[in-house]
Amino acid sequence: MRIVISEFMSLDGVVQAPGGPREDTDGGFAHGGWTHPFFDPEVVGGAFDDALGKAAALLFGRRTWQTMAAAWPGRAGDPFADRMNAIPKYVVTTTLGDADLTWENTTRIPGDRAVERIAELRAEEGDDLLIMGSPSLGRALLHEDLVDELRLMIMPVLLGGGKRLFPEDGGLRTLELASTTISPTGVHVCTYRPVAAKA
Repeated sequence: MRIVISEFMSLDGVVQAPGGPREDTDGGFAHGGWTHPFFDPEVVGGAFDDALGKAAALLFGRRTWQTMAAAWPGRAGDPFADRMNAIPKYVVTTTLGDADLTWENTTRIPGDRAVERIAELRAEEGDDLLIMGSPSLGRALLHEDLVDELRLMIMPVLLGGGKRLFPEDGGLRTLELASTTISPTGVHVCTYRPVAAKA
């Protein structure tokens, strides 16, 4: 399985609270929902449809899973929502128990075994293991070189601070641009893949 990260990202690299004002206010972040003026159903929405269509399962951190679990089950009847609800899901958590996993088809990955268990999943046969949001989890997997593809929707806005995806560990990681599309609202939808290190 390939691990694919799909993120909304501002031009200054912020990925925090793209969906709504109360999604994540950590650090006093006041710009929740900043993606809305730049969303278009064909290019940006199409990128999500494509990513979800190639996914065998979704992988979340606890906070993003809770946000999604509160939103998607009530949207049944829409093809995208139906796919979100039906697809297998994994949540990395140290605080949620199995009884808390009310969103159908969710499996818990204990936080202290996250890297080991995700590496095991990656070694299995199958389509993509897709991460949407969950920047802390994405950053940890980038640090461990377990990410096979980044799908970034880079939006023409500066947010001046907030949570970011990329590790700040001093590591040099070279990527290749596999594809790019520009939406009518100026969003660059870019697909990057790691360049294999040369011996």
